This record gives sequence, structure tokens and C-alpha cells, in this order.
Amino acid sequence: MSIYNHKIQYPKGSLVQFEIESELLRDNPLGDPSNRMIYVYQPADYDESDIDFPVMYYLAAYTNSGTGIVGWRAFGESITERLDRLIAEGKMGSTCVVMPDCFTCLGGNQYIDSPAIGSYASFIHEELVPVVEENFKVKKGAQHRAVLGKSSGGFAAMRFAMDFPGFWGAIANQSGDAGFDVLYQRDFPTVANVLANYKGDINHFIKRFWKAKKTHGTDILTLMMICMAATYDPRDGEIELPFDLHTCELRTEHWQNWLKADPVNLVEYRVDALKQLNGLWMDCGFRDQFMIHFGMRRLSKQLEKHQIEHVYEEFNGTHSSIDYRLDISLPYLYDKIK
Repeated sequence: MSIYNHKIQYPKGSLVQFEIESELLRDNPLGDPSNRMIYVYQPADYDESDIDFPVMYYLAAYTNSGTGIVGWRAFGESITERLDRLIAEGKMGSTCVVMPDCFTCLGGNQYIDSPAIGSYASFIHEELVPVVEENFKVKKGAQHRAVLGKSSGGFAAMRFAMDFPGFWGAIANQSGDAGFDVLYQRDFPTVANVLANYKGDINHFIKRFWKAKKTHGTDILTLMMICMAATYDPRDGEIELPFDLHTCELRTEHWQNWLKADPVNLVEYRVDALKQLNGLWMDCGFRDQFMIHFGMRRLSKQLEKHQIEHVYEEFNGTHSSIDYRLDISLPYLYDKIK
């Protein structure tokens, strides 16, 4: 007797992959590849249709990449299966979704141009989007273009709307980094303890991290904090942390640069840019283990203060295993860019 639970079969879209050789990422300071793999989901009616489709750009979270986004899921749906289902059920229309690989040797990306990491924001806006619009049947123009992501990807979606006014029609910021004082500062002592094993030598730690046969959670946390420092406060391409490694006291000038990058603190300076969006979706679990829900609440409060129309939802969940929330954000974005 077979007890295998077969999934319902929906009309299947296709996943196309291609490589793009980035001039902007060539000779990046970390020595990461400039040749990047890009994945594009094409809906089931892509080939037979004589129309162009709206397009979404899905940015991976820290420690993930476009390759990870499109991967098989043991107890859930892959992104292609989810899109097939949502489209077949009529919850959203046919759309293309682009998933770039922007992974770095610092464990991920915040998608901000940095002299210590590389020009990843410019790569997406100046190289990737034009290539997609030239080679795929997608509608051109901001009104048909959306960006979304979770965690670092959600942070990037928010910053893209702020930093590139008029480029995006709608965004979805799902559990995106915000409220940096609550999110990051509580982990500074742990990072200081880890780096003490390397006499505070960040480069030595990174080399040992990638040579290790086994990584620990505190090592990944430390690598993440180094990545954030390289993003928010690069010093002539060098990486310096915003606290003293011996006493854990804040280094005020460095820390202020971090806070300037916090979306919560940027809203008042980006009001005009944010008001150009046709849709702004945000959500976060109220049990987020990184305490991001506090930052997201502050962010929503700032948006309300400046009369920026948006949707913010909280749900009973953590920062993990929340892909099911895409069932809400993807149809929302489609409605705004269709």
C-alpha cells in the first residue's frame, strides 16, 4: 500500500539560468566571483504568450543565494512550485521572477555599494535589470518592476526604494534588518569573545573560518557582524567593528555610521522616494529571535508619521521557516505591478 503523499500537479513554469559577467563586480575587494549565476522563473504560459510580463526581483537573505532560493524543499514548496500554485489558483497572475546570486565570502550581502565588499546595488540596477529587460519578455519601467526579500533581502528591498527613487513600482520587506541598536548591539560581547581567539585579527578569523571543517553558530554570528561592518562603515576599504574588542565599549563615530544606514533613521530623509512607490508591504514575526519585530514596528511608525502608505503585518512566527508568508506578499506585489 502506497502512503506517499503526492502533491497536486499545477501547470509548470520553467526555470532558466544564465551567467552574467559583471564589470562592476570585477576586481572586488574580497576577490569574490564577478561571473554571477542568475535564475529566472518563467510562468507556464510564457512561451505561448505574445505579451510581456511584470517582473519581480527576489533577493536572498544572509547566508543564502539565488541558488538556495530555487532549491528543493523537503517539507514545503520550492519557489517555482509556490509560484505555479499561486498562479494556477488565481491568487496572482503570470509573472517572471529573477533570483540573482550575490553571495560573498563574508557570508552574504546587504546589497549596498561598499568599497570593502563591492558594488552590488549598482550591479543589480545598472547591469542585471537591463540584461533581463533586453533578453526576457518582461514589461519595462518601474511601474511593472518589484523587489522583495526576507531579512537582508528585505532590508535591501527597503533601501532600494529609498536609494533609487522611481526605479521600483512596489517592494516587499519581510523581516528586514531594522532597529540596529536592538538587532545588533546585544551580540557585540559574543563577537568580541570569538575574535579574542584571533587576537582581534579580522582577516585571520575569516581565513580560519573558511578553512575550518566545522563552523559554530558564534562563528557565523561573528562573520555576519564583520559583513555588516564592511557594509555600513567601510574605512578606505578596511573593515573595523563599531566597538572596542577589549572592553566592548561603543566606538561612537563608527556606530553612528551604522545607525545612519538603519532604515528606521532614513525614512525622514527619503519621504519623496518612498511616496513614489505604488505598493510597500512589510511583515515580521512577533517572536523573531533577532528582535527585528521591534525595529519593524519603529519603521512602520516612521512611515505613518510621514504619511507614507504601506501595509505592515505581524504574525505568530520567528525569523525562521516563514516562506509561507510569500503566499501573501507575492500576490500583493503582482497586484501593484500588473
